[in-house]
Amino acid sequence: MSYVKEVKPAPAIDPAAAPLAIAGRTFTSRLFVGTGKYKTMELMRDALDASGCEVVTVAVRRERLYNEQGKSLLEFLDLSRLTILPNTAGCFSAEDAVRVARLGREILSQLDNPGADWVKLEVLGDKKTLLPDPMGTVEATRQLVADGFKVLAYSSDDPIAALRIKEAGAASVMPAGSPIGSGQGVLNRANITLCLELLKQGDASYPVIVDAGVGSASDVSFAMELGADGVLLNTAIAHASDPVLMAHAMRHACIAGRQSRLAGRIPRKLYASASSPWEGAISHIPGE
Repeated sequence: MSYVKEVKPAPAIDPAAAPLAIAGRTFTSRLFVGTGKYKTMELMRDALDASGCEVVTVAVRRERLYNEQGKSLLEFLDLSRLTILPNTAGCFSAEDAVRVARLGREILSQLDNPGADWVKLEVLGDKKTLLPDPMGTVEATRQLVADGFKVLAYSSDDPIAALRIKEAGAASVMPAGSPIGSGQGVLNRANITLCLELLKQGDASYPVIVDAGVGSASDVSFAMELGADGVLLNTAIAHASDPVLMAHAMRHACIAGRQSRLAGRIPRKLYASASSPWEGAISHIPGE
């Protein structure tokens, strides 16, 4: 007698593949990738392709748009597929961040890029830690929102600071997993969880993207398993021994982490729990 059952193929459509909605636009990929720190523009282009990302961050300051050979960053970005998210990296005051954001809007408006009125806002507190200045971030958010920007704001993992930024009008708050470029992953699980809870209170669809500190694919998966709507990273890919291979890994980790979150993990237990029942075990093989 045969006990082999017909195996049905897995569903063709990923049940976790709902698009990410931010400020009226939707994206299939939940991985946002930076364009800095790559050895060559060609390597950056290949890594971005491998990551499957649809949004890339670009530092607006003039010196970042061209490399030492005079090659323009924009020549290596597929603008038919990618949305450029200008950021205010390197700004240490609300005034400077607002000025740089407006400069970015002027540059991108000439490219007919859909992200021209978007900005990834960074107002940093100091050059050593690169931690965000919460008061400066709130002030800049208010000014930019009033000026018509869709603000995606970099924040610390302080839940109250993140909430104040949302209240200032940010289209998305992006709490840091750990300091920029540190590769430490999500250092404070509890704080990120609290950020998600407070930011989504009353609006479960409000987009929260974990930004900064990613070192490996497991960090991306962990952030998504906590309930983040997306992850933004740069250094972990650009400085990997094989950036293109790492970009592939980050792509799959982002998808797997979201699937795991939606599937619902089992509760943690102190003691073992047998996978097979103790009672009713088969004492002989049928047919013998």
